[in-house]
Amino acid sequence: MRIVTLNGSTKRNLLETLLKRSTNDYGEYEKTVDGIISDVKQRKEEALFEYALKFDKCSIDRDNFIVTKEEIKAAYAQLDERFIQVLKNSAANIREYHEKQKRSSWFDAKPDGTILGQKITPMQTVGVYVPGGKAAYPSTTLMNVVPAKVAGVQNIIMTTPAGVDGKVNPATLAAADIAGVDAIYKTGGAQAIAALAYGTDMIPKVDKIVGPGNIFVALAKRAVYGHVSIDSIAGPSEILVLADSSATPRYVAADLLSQAEHDELASAILITTSMELAEKVSDEVERFVNMLERKEIIQKSLDNYGYILVASNMDEAVDAANEIASEHLEILTENPFDIMTKIRNAGAIFLGEYSSEPLGDYYAGPNHVLPTNGTAKFFSPLNVDDYVKKSSIISYSREALEKVHKDIEIFAEHEGLTAHANSIRVRFEQ
Repeated sequence: MRIVTLNGSTKRNLLETLLKRSTNDYGEYEKTVDGIISDVKQRKEEALFEYALKFDKCSIDRDNFIVTKEEIKAAYAQLDERFIQVLKNSAANIREYHEKQKRSSWFDAKPDGTILGQKITPMQTVGVYVPGGKAAYPSTTLMNVVPAKVAGVQNIIMTTPAGVDGKVNPATLAAADIAGVDAIYKTGGAQAIAALAYGTDMIPKVDKIVGPGNIFVALAKRAVYGHVSIDSIAGPSEILVLADSSATPRYVAADLLSQAEHDELASAILITTSMELAEKVSDEVERFVNMLERKEIIQKSLDNYGYILVASNMDEAVDAANEIASEHLEILTENPFDIMTKIRNAGAIFLGEYSSEPLGDYYAGPNHVLPTNGTAKFFSPLNVDDYVKKSSIISYSREALEKVHKDIEIFAEHEGLTAHANSIRVRFEQ
């Protein structure tokens, strides 16, 4: 991996390079996505079935469009019992963590007859998109569905493309069943997003769409946003390791590569105060790359977006980490909890050398759907709040309103909204 001295110039260049991976740079695909969305809105299932044949090379019709209980049972039979138990253990951890995020409606009543509050209401119907084909991610199924169930969503619809044999990946089906999905439809790509957003004869229109996908899925989610809610526009995966001389080079290298293997646009960055560690990690990375299965993808990721930045001190390193605002941030220092208090921007923070990033991807419980491409500066991980709506509650008695009605009338008249003022004034006419 390239080793670079951290300074203002190298930091700016790095940030500019990482931002080039944004979906905003893929405008040439927007016309195609818009055409697919329009087609699905007009022709519904007919369009979905044609796209399944065109893109996924599988024959889907109304008879095999919805995944059946028999197919789910067959999926379990294809999986190792140990793996099924791992899925259940992971789901339990995710459920336990997200249960702690639940909030209740609240009301604050005062003696003068004022009642203010907030009503929490789960969304009625949520659509979960799960990639298919070569990419089968049962972990993503669990991470998107379990918080929705915890929030109290009544109807969870999943869409995922089928293989050439017309079947869905068995691990994905088992994860969906364990998580509690209500219905699964065999459709993928931008067409699936359109179906969820606008509804078809068989797929109900949803209130929100969550889940990752390729650039066409990302652009489709962006296109339907406002007609429905979405979780986020996910970018390529990222890891940033913040380390000092106490870190184990082999651990750091392994953790960097755990994200580089996702795709060629993934970024893996080490920021350290130790040149010795930087050089040892670079050597370990080279050794690992030569023995890993996805070495071509890993190498391209490292060539384009892999960096080892050497900072003069830990404060400089922390400032750079906050500017990069990485999806995953590992802190491998002598006192990681102390460093953690100085971190403002990160999707998920992993503390200590036995808290490597895959622990969060698969098992610990916190959500692995995280803000990418610097958006951790203003976005949070997927959570229970993403599946509920909040309504304000306001109730005033005549006595309570009488004390403040003049203030409200003055405020409204100052804005030139005399009908607003009149709505209050008529209640106190003599």
